Amino acid sequence: MEPFDAYKSIAAPAQGLFKDNGSRFIAFVYPVETEEEVKDLVQALRKEYHDARHHCFAYRLGYKGDVWRASDDGEPSGSAGRPILGQIDSLGLSDVLVVVVRYFGGIKLGIPGLIRAYKTSTADALASAQIIEKIAGKHFRVSFDYLAMNAVMKVLKDMDLPQSKQDFGERCTLEVRVRLSAVEDFLQRMQDIALVEEVA
Repeated sequence: MEPFDAYKSIAAPAQGLFKDNGSRFIAFVYPVETEEEVKDLVQALRKEYHDARHHCFAYRLGYKGDVWRASDDGEPSGSAGRPILGQIDSLGLSDVLVVVVRYFGGIKLGIPGLIRAYKTSTADALASAQIIEKIAGKHFRVSFDYLAMNAVMKVLKDMDLPQSKQDFGERCTLEVRVRLSAVEDFLQRMQDIALVEEVA
């Protein structure tokens, strides 16, 4: 059985293009983790391609993919955002934003033509993106006494947990990221040796 905390995303931004009757559809794909990032990227593209007619987008976030949105940005309802989201979903991806910038070529494409254009440009961009497996996790701050150092480090080593923000002052603290499927095990092992709090 696949661990419930593994999901697919993309490694880096990528681009795609579709042309039809003079209209250009430029698709930009980004790995994102928050709606804040989505907002910044959409705004940056609106600024950079301010002369384009539409900036349609869709995104899906989180290891369950339960945070999502699709925007037609002035195109007929359902002709842009949904087809873009459909391409993200057909690959089973999350933590992905796709923005398609459209330059109007003077000839109306009709709704079926628009759906095809948004779908094809998105598929083109996603095809050139590297798909990776991501593991959902939580960040914890672990604090402990010097005497517990060996015990704590043994747990981190046994569970192969990368650590950051180490501070070995009067009390020792460090941060670790634990994959969701291992959180319970981790908390249990740390129970008597360290103070563990989740970092938002």
